[in-house]
Amino acid sequence: MNPTPPRPAAPPRRVVVLGSTGSVGVQTLQVIEHLRDRGGETLEVVGLAAGRNADELQSQAQRFGRPVTALASPGPDAPSQAFDFTGPDAAQELIESVEADLVVSAIVGIAGLSATAAALRLGRDVALANKETLVAAGELVMPLLTAHGGSLRPVDSEHAAIAACLAGRPVEDVKRVVLTASGGPFREWPADQIRNATPEQALEHPNWDMGPKITIDSATMMNKALEVIEAHHLFGLPAERIAVVVHPQSVVHGFVELRDHGVLAQLGPPDMRGPIQAALTHPCTRPGSAAPLDWATLGRLDFEPPDEDRFPALALARRVITSSGGGGGATLNAANEAAVAAFLERRIPFGRIVELAAGALDALPPRPLTGLDDVYDADRAARAWVEQQI
Repeated sequence: MNPTPPRPAAPPRRVVVLGSTGSVGVQTLQVIEHLRDRGGETLEVVGLAAGRNADELQSQAQRFGRPVTALASPGPDAPSQAFDFTGPDAAQELIESVEADLVVSAIVGIAGLSATAAALRLGRDVALANKETLVAAGELVMPLLTAHGGSLRPVDSEHAAIAACLAGRPVEDVKRVVLTASGGPFREWPADQIRNATPEQALEHPNWDMGPKITIDSATMMNKALEVIEAHHLFGLPAERIAVVVHPQSVVHGFVELRDHGVLAQLGPPDMRGPIQAALTHPCTRPGSAAPLDWATLGRLDFEPPDEDRFPALALARRVITSSGGGGGATLNAANEAAVAAFLERRIPFGRIVELAAGALDALPPRPLTGLDDVYDADRAARAWVEQQI
């Protein structure tokens, strides 16, 4: 009997990381190195895109065998010839020029939309950490999956948890999904103190290590509002079937409540490397790069309803989902981005962030989205409106 010949090794999967110098991008590269060092999933980094951190991008390119690089905003000390693509369209040009199997979309804000849409038009699998893509343009982005055959793998811990619990289960079996929220640094603060919080206080997140914009969004709970809109598009659920519960320990990342009253939950440490690795290795499971839960010291798990009087952002998410026209998400997202930037520049108090986002929705009625130009028009109008109010 002849011995069975060894199975040939699978070719490495080619990965592009958009937003490689940001918090999620850096952790993505750490996970790729972790998998490589343990002889597991073979991932080849073929492209890296960043905003303005030229030095870090060059360092990453050296670590990963000099893949194709893109820098959106090279400064005066960053020679453009050091990168393959530069300028505001650099990430999209990289996507359109490099053959890849998986694109990690981790550019923060609306800046990641065009490159992510380009990846989906090319039929790429996309690990989506950029929630603004679906918030601003979900009506345009989701049909690209059907038209071109790619896939979206959520990287936000909450949506990754919901996807893991669903595991192919038909949406008709689901009563509702529940996203968990840490409550941020101001969970127990009185309303008047929250209103006048400083940037330093708002950036002190109790559980998660994230970039400044997402951390401020967590403090206002706008991050959770955007995630509700994202869940609406990802899972095809109406607003009344998407709930939020505050869970200060950030151990349970999401629940799926079934029609028979059973509940599925996904637990893990508050470490983004867990959902990042799940997206990179799907559908396989490899030894984790995040620390495991210590059940002996875990202690209690607390849950409470969100206080929408102190944190009114969640109501804006329901308003966007149920409004007519598709531009409401783009308006909300842009107004919030502009207001967060103004807060970090100390031009407005913390309490004005959500007020300005709500005001933009009042002042700028949503219009149907026929293409990405409509999204960018809504984005510009919302930013201009916020600046006028400041």
